[in-house]
Amino acid sequence: MIVMKFGGSSVANALRMHNAADLVENAKHAQPCVVLSAMGKTTDALFAAAQDAVSAVLEAALGRVEAVFAMATTTTTELLRNPTPTVVALHAMRTDVETLLRGVALLRELTPRTRDAIVAHGERIATLVFAALLAERGLPVAHLDARLVMRTDETHGAATPLRPILRDLVQQHLLPQLRAGQIVVTQGYVGATTTGATTTLGRGGSDWSAALLGEAIAAEEVQIWTDVEGVLTADPRLVADARPIPVLSPAEAAELAAFGAKVLHPATIQPAVDACIPVTVRHTLRPHGAFTTIDPRLRTRERGGIAALACRGPVTVLTMTSTRMLAASGYLANLFAAFGQLGICVDLVATAEVSVTCTVEPEAPIERLTKALAGFATIDVAEGRAIVAAVGEGLRRSPGLLARAVTALHPINPEVVCFGGNDRNLSFVVRLAEVGSVMNRLHAEFFGQAARASAPVQEAS
Repeated sequence: MIVMKFGGSSVANALRMHNAADLVENAKHAQPCVVLSAMGKTTDALFAAAQDAVSAVLEAALGRVEAVFAMATTTTTELLRNPTPTVVALHAMRTDVETLLRGVALLRELTPRTRDAIVAHGERIATLVFAALLAERGLPVAHLDARLVMRTDETHGAATPLRPILRDLVQQHLLPQLRAGQIVVTQGYVGATTTGATTTLGRGGSDWSAALLGEAIAAEEVQIWTDVEGVLTADPRLVADARPIPVLSPAEAAELAAFGAKVLHPATIQPAVDACIPVTVRHTLRPHGAFTTIDPRLRTRERGGIAALACRGPVTVLTMTSTRMLAASGYLANLFAAFGQLGICVDLVATAEVSVTCTVEPEAPIERLTKALAGFATIDVAEGRAIVAAVGEGLRRSPGLLARAVTALHPINPEVVCFGGNDRNLSFVVRLAEVGSVMNRLHAEFFGQAARASAPVQEAS
């Protein structure tokens, strides 16, 4: 069995839905469980409608809902030979959403629970239409309400799935249908509390749903179908010849996400990683093209080179200096206690005999920090910087890697170099204006034609 999750761009209109249905039909032998996001920008529109309603702009809210369901109806009539039953079901859904919005406008109150009940309709619309399309193709399909199995806590808007209960419910409601040869179509992002209240899972919720269901059914693979050919070696907006990475470890994927790469949020795929299930990131319109496998079996292997580059900026560099730091126990604890009290998150840290350098987000309250550390340390502030990170398993055990990177950057001088905090990250702090040049220089060195010719073949297992 496999899980096939399709993102919003993959089901945004009739043509995209047909493409996704082709992929599902071609994979029917693998007993697919299909998880869908909402179509296109539907979720954004429903959030905006809810906000309009609580702001007493009911007509605008209803107008947004009308547009959402008009698009869904148009897609349905383009897709199906007999759209009438689905159109009738869509009309009933629209009535439900409008009733919720009228209640919000009347009370001038939008609770997280009501917001979830409104926005969850996006995924419900998508699965209703898609299941009908598969059925018209003569495929055995079961349209499953995710709220039957995706049991969560009561944190509306960012609910946490209750995995033991979820697994039991999957055994009852989902697995029997897969084992009977049916293609199960269900919603991502959507769940329900033990009392039946609709919840949503927050950022990356559909990917999380797919990984959780993959874990619960012991899937052979979780496929994430989107609009890119996997995870790329660098941001293509900065590096023109960036290309898909064949395989990543979960830890590498997490590092790349932390440093701004467009990659799956590591927490959302953790259930699949825990169950040692590969997660693949694939392009819906290029199903036979390149893709990336995030393979849990790569966790303990040494790649011995850079897998990808990522960058994040702007950041601010703080250098704190004090002769009191020399041979003083507890100094760093006291120093960073001030950061904690002010809620300042630190990214990179480098220490010397009497100074500490770190990077923080540009909106950090630097003036308040300076006052808090008055008499304890002086602070030099450098704004408009960025972090460029080279990520790969086993970097510290790659002979000459640091020398190659520094040589490739010449004549650019990094202001901070961090290497060794873990075995898979080499980070440089540079001026924000230098990021494009730094990324291209490093990419040419480690992924250019000469580098490819000498690189060993990487395997997924």
